[in-house]
Amino acid sequence: MTIFDVDIDALPGGSAELARYRDNVVLVVNVASRCGLTPQYAGLETLYEKYADRGLVVLGVPCNQFAGQEPGAAAEIEEFCQVNYGVTFPLTEKVDVNGADRHPLYRELIGDGDDVTWNFEKFLVAPGGAVVARFDPRTEPQDDRVITAIEPLLPR
Repeated sequence: MTIFDVDIDALPGGSAELARYRDNVVLVVNVASRCGLTPQYAGLETLYEKYADRGLVVLGVPCNQFAGQEPGAAAEIEEFCQVNYGVTFPLTEKVDVNGADRHPLYRELIGDGDDVTWNFEKFLVAPGGAVVARFDPRTEPQDDRVITAIEPLLPR
């Protein structure tokens, strides 16, 4: 099983259909609207715009487990992302990334590893589903480490 076999809803409702991304490179990021790291939405959107045509999908996963920094309902989160950051990459429903109610998506990303430490932690998933990199929340989406991890996975 990989993240592409997990059922999760899209933020606006209905299935996010992760299986359709099986041949893509996916950067999964737990996001929040009221965090000091929230401006990373802009960098995530830039990354998505730059590489989407080569097969990169940025997948934002709202989570309210860190200091209650994503308290809004789905419509509020979606509006915030579009109005403030012009987000066009897909967003999922709000889920728990840690603890007993950890969503199966994060069970697949983390396995037996350490919990997610804060909002905007990033997981890079190769085509087929292998998790190939994990980036600290403070690592900006445009950081050279992120770019050099993504580029070799994309088709030329």
